[in-house]
Amino acid sequence: MYGAILGDIIGSPYEFDRGNKTKDFPLFTDQSHYTDDTVMTIAIADALLCVGQYDIGNADDVDKIEKMVIEKMRLWGQKYPHAGYGWMFSQWLQTENPKPYGSYGNGSAMRVSSVGWLYDSLNQTRVTADLTAKVTHDHPEGRMGADCVASVIYMARSGNSKRDIRDWVQGHYYGKLKTCDEIRPKYYHQESCQHTVPEAVSAFLEGEDFEDVIRNAVSLGGDCDTLTCIAGAIAEAYFGVPEVLKEECLNRIEDDMREVLLKFDKKRL
Repeated sequence: MYGAILGDIIGSPYEFDRGNKTKDFPLFTDQSHYTDDTVMTIAIADALLCVGQYDIGNADDVDKIEKMVIEKMRLWGQKYPHAGYGWMFSQWLQTENPKPYGSYGNGSAMRVSSVGWLYDSLNQTRVTADLTAKVTHDHPEGRMGADCVASVIYMARSGNSKRDIRDWVQGHYYGKLKTCDEIRPKYYHQESCQHTVPEAVSAFLEGEDFEDVIRNAVSLGGDCDTLTCIAGAIAEAYFGVPEVLKEECLNRIEDDMREVLLKFDKKRL
């Protein structure tokens, strides 16, 4: 999850298309801070760590996952109410009996990174990603975005090549991916999965190392903290994260977030 959180923090000053579309920028500034992407990434990890392993064929186990995801998302969201949530999600956090609201926003994809690390099969990874998405984002595009990101993380950490990953994404989710050079000129702030996830995958595919992926993602613009959060999550699974950046990450989040992150780091496969 370091990659997701670092992507969120590094991308945050450039959200809403602030700044030039360039790879030449300081990784951290006075405006670099975690957002709702980090809070919800922590929330999903916390939920899955609390439940532990489960049987995807057992309806009671599946129900337990969904209930814990809702509980932890609401707990963390209410603990950090000013992290930058969208209006519909803010309402979901506060309502007495929260229900999914048909969203295809990129929130389902930005919070799913822990799923890609916790399970020993692609099938369980995909099922769990869907469970974490559909409690809010039950639109097919919202669910597909989470599925895609978790699957790519699983594949990246399992030794698949970039070509394998590109073929999987193009064959199962978004069709032919554009290059960063094709995306950059006309890309603007969009908060849907279908206009964030494929761009994040392209930023990863063209990156030479973790930092280069981050710079690719920021250079595209758009919903930059979320796009870079997703790209960073994938990059960590493929390249790893330099220790100096892990320390930077730990220093820029709250103590309770750090506790979950360190616990997750010991638990992940």
